[in-house]
Amino acid sequence: MRQMITVLGATGSIGKSTLDVLARHKDLYQVFALSANTQVDLLLQQCLTHAPKYAVMVDGGSAQQLAEALKQHGSKVEVLTGVDALVEIASDSEVDQVMAAIVGAAGLLPTLAAAQAGKRVLLANKEALVMSGQLFMQAVLDNQAELLPIDSEHNAIFQSLPLGYGQDPSYQQQIEKILLTASGGPFRGWGLDALSKVTPKQAVKHPNWSMGQKISVDSATLMNKGLELIEACWLFDVTPQQIDVVVHPESIIHSMVQYVDGSVLCQMGNPDMRTPIAYGLAWPERITSGVKPLNLFEVAQLNFEAPDHQTFPALNLAAQAFNAGGTAATILNAANEVAVDGFLREQIAFTSISSLIDETLNACTLEAADSLEAILQADAWARRFVKDRIPS
Repeated sequence: MRQMITVLGATGSIGKSTLDVLARHKDLYQVFALSANTQVDLLLQQCLTHAPKYAVMVDGGSAQQLAEALKQHGSKVEVLTGVDALVEIASDSEVDQVMAAIVGAAGLLPTLAAAQAGKRVLLANKEALVMSGQLFMQAVLDNQAELLPIDSEHNAIFQSLPLGYGQDPSYQQQIEKILLTASGGPFRGWGLDALSKVTPKQAVKHPNWSMGQKISVDSATLMNKGLELIEACWLFDVTPQQIDVVVHPESIIHSMVQYVDGSVLCQMGNPDMRTPIAYGLAWPERITSGVKPLNLFEVAQLNFEAPDHQTFPALNLAAQAFNAGGTAATILNAANEVAVDGFLREQIAFTSISSLIDETLNACTLEAADSLEAILQADAWARRFVKDRIPS
């Protein structure tokens, strides 16, 4: 029988790459549901191509447009709307795997619902784990869900760890460090004066990866790596002190694990998200992904350097938030999302993103992150705090 797949965030870069991989293996997988926010035309084409049972558009007006367009094409796809519908398609009893690729905090509820329903969760939405790490990991454990990281770095770490890591405590003693790679973004080597003049157009132009605007800006500030550091701590049961961020401009080595015997294992490949997506879908087996094989002779050389923590303070802010515990990481994430939006709207400078996050963390009162209510309240408070400090 073919496995039924729900793709949350189907119109984003991860969603489109997931559908590309699924289309190459129609004998193994069937699309159960697709979701998007407002991109009616693209989701319409995806529905006509992949014929899911359901399509969810969070925006009500967009959902109505999609339903009318599908009816004109004679499609039987049922259109739903709202966050509750996202939760439904993530937890439906027919679903085997859920690609969690909604960007930001908006992906928390359906991704958590998939874990609570015992699904295989292909986690491309790092914010869900950043916001609710303790709650999320407990849901995975309690409901015997499978959590497979799709971010290229965490997927590489997962591939470089012993099979069964996390189930056998003895493996923890074999690991010296996790080496989390970062491209350095488009402004590697820039000074603070130059960064203060950066435009949104410059910030969204990543040198190696094709990503959405928000993630591209996060990569430019290194906050994306900060969020990944927090994600890695939860996924692999380590602390920030056990993770070294390594700037690797070529983005060929996607991350590494350093063992106590001096060995360093890594996963390499061309920078294409279809590789970790295919690995997650088929794990523990492997399937073709459509990615061009890596040619080491073309690569010729690989470079590594330490990150500039002073110019790019986001890494330290993320580590501090994880170490502080409670709702600190939730607040960090919410403040970042609002600040990035303000930058993309040209309301604040690029360097103000990290400054606003720092100010928010210093002003907050931390609570235990042991309930969804506490997490959502902290998220809402941080968003209001930052919005009040962004000029309209």
